Amino acid sequence: MTDTYVYLIREADWDSDGVLNATPTAESDEPMFPEHAAFQKAVADLGARIVGASALQNTSHGGTVKPGKGDRKVEDAVWTDGPFADTTEVITGYYAVEVDDPEVARKLAAMVPSGGLVEWRKVFPIG
Repeated sequence: MTDTYVYLIREADWDSDGVLNATPTAESDEPMFPEHAAFQKAVADLGARIVGASALQNTSHGGTVKPGKGDRKVEDAVWTDGPFADTTEVITGYYAVEVDDPEVARKLAAMVPSGGLVEWRKVFPIG
């Protein structure tokens, strides 16, 4: 049976704005993130399949929210802009990968490019 696992990449925040504003060079055929290109190849080599992935922009483009209660979820919400004082690592991206074997999922978790920690979880099947 094929299951989907999500790998959350938790590491120090990064300069996504600097990368987005960089001027690409015409002579460069290298991928923007070569370590991720290598991981994507490794996933295929292990017979698994990436079904979703994205890098997330830095924490200045988001935050956290603790919703209010009952029918005042928005009105009483507590909003916090990033970066967050209670952590040194943030989620900088993720992969969603279909695998046939839980051991392959575990192995892939160790192979995800990260400057920090990778959290991996089996996706709960809905529908």
